Amino acid sequence: MDQNPKQYPVSDPASDPLLAPGRRRMRRAAVLSVLAGLLWPVQAAVVAWAVGGLLTGADASALKAVLLFGGVGLLRVVLGYGAEAQAQAAARAVVTAARARIVATEAARTGESGFGGAGSLTALAVEKLDLLAPYVTRYAPARARVMVLPLVILALAFWQSWAVGLVLLVSGPLIPVFMALIGLAAKEASARQMAEIGTLNDFLVERLSALVDIRLLGAGDAVLGSFAAQAGDLRRRTMAVLRVAFLSSTVLELFAAIGVAMVAVYVGFSLLGALEFGAWGGAVSPEAGIFLLLLAPEFYQPLRDLSAAWHDKAAADAVLDEMAAWQDEPRPALPGTGGPAAHLAGPASIALHDCVTPSGRALPAIAIAAGERVALVGGSGAGKTTVLRLMAGLELPDQGRVIVAGQPLTAANADGWRARLGWMPQAPHFLTASLRQNLTLGRAGDLEAALRTAGIADAVAALPQGLATRLGETGAGLSGGEARRITLARAVFGAPDVILADEPTADLDAATAQIVADGLLAEAARGATLVVATHDRALAAQMDRVIDLGHLA
Repeated sequence: MDQNPKQYPVSDPASDPLLAPGRRRMRRAAVLSVLAGLLWPVQAAVVAWAVGGLLTGADASALKAVLLFGGVGLLRVVLGYGAEAQAQAAARAVVTAARARIVATEAARTGESGFGGAGSLTALAVEKLDLLAPYVTRYAPARARVMVLPLVILALAFWQSWAVGLVLLVSGPLIPVFMALIGLAAKEASARQMAEIGTLNDFLVERLSALVDIRLLGAGDAVLGSFAAQAGDLRRRTMAVLRVAFLSSTVLELFAAIGVAMVAVYVGFSLLGALEFGAWGGAVSPEAGIFLLLLAPEFYQPLRDLSAAWHDKAAADAVLDEMAAWQDEPRPALPGTGGPAAHLAGPASIALHDCVTPSGRALPAIAIAAGERVALVGGSGAGKTTVLRLMAGLELPDQGRVIVAGQPLTAANADGWRARLGWMPQAPHFLTASLRQNLTLGRAGDLEAALRTAGIADAVAALPQGLATRLGETGAGLSGGEARRITLARAVFGAPDVILADEPTADLDAATAQIVADGLLAEAARGATLVVATHDRALAAQMDRVIDLGHLA
């Protein structure tokens, strides 16, 4: 467990490209929020005029004051509602765009993720991105108000009384200073909490996928103990974040209360005649005193709002750091778009010339004719999987050429070539969807024939919901042999011209391995080009030709 997660600092979340989809609405929300805040001094002036007139006996129309106060208040409500609507729309746009970007990028991934497991990635896309919404809806408008309203109120306070203006001027800057100091701890605490959420999700996914083995080994108590320990650690980190949030609010409330109290004491003693300084050209009038008393709390209110939303900024910083880590992760790009495409015309032949493995070792020249059955053999690390991935167009060679259907394989024709393929990976993976959807993937074909070829028709029929049974990512509810035969049925569905299989019989019992081998050979007998990477000598012996990559091991 990473106790010191790597930091990817973001100087200002507001300038982060991730917020670009909602930036225009964020600006509108900020403007409307500031305008709504600027209306309070107008309302305060109306109240001061009305109450001051009553105290001094001056002519002050109560009805006119009520109408003015109510009209300005209604306008303030409308502006506040508009600001909230724009902020919510901005938050939806930001979160939706970020989530769609993660899904689209990961869907086109051709290799393992270095960012973390499925749990970490899911936590980022589902849980953590939602933490950007409070930043957009609460912190960003609050920051805009802090940049304008205290300065306006400070100017109005100095206009009425230099003493009150001085109190606000001295107490106000202390709050951002303490908030900045607390913010350093808040970001670190939030980053640790985010890292722990991802770790816990990864742990849960791994243990659920190995649930059968855990029960067979009787390791349930040990797993529960480990999970409880990690959950307790996450709980402590969450409480640490909350402690920082409460601390920041407490500090601000203390200084705000002291500042308002000092203004109230000064105004009270001035109106009683005990103090005769602090105003321009004489004592503070009742209207001015009431106006100042109403302004003082609103001077601190934007700072209160900013403090209440300060932990939202810390959480957003941590999420943006994780997004930066995810974006900086090197990942091979899938050639083409990965979408539907017309079949690439030409014979189902494949050739590799002057290609190399990721470690830089040269691969032998390989030429496979249409309809040929070929086995790739060799020790671990010899490059068998690399050769299959190059043949499948899942990646393009850094050096050399791949020729398919008589044409160089490029990003422009990779989709058309893959449309002719049946792919059987070494480790079965499934969509969280029905078995039918996992087999067809939206393609047309004879599903019953594919199930018979894979020898899995009876097992599928025995499932409680048959083809409507929903599978998890690792094929929950299927045995290892059944999952492998489902991937074979998916590979042969639609009668592809080429079938590429990576260790199709690995870790299978002899009977299941023979069923898989028979299914592959039946497709070859149909005329499909068959290439298998295997350690199974019995399967390799049934091919037309064996290409040994063992000298690269």
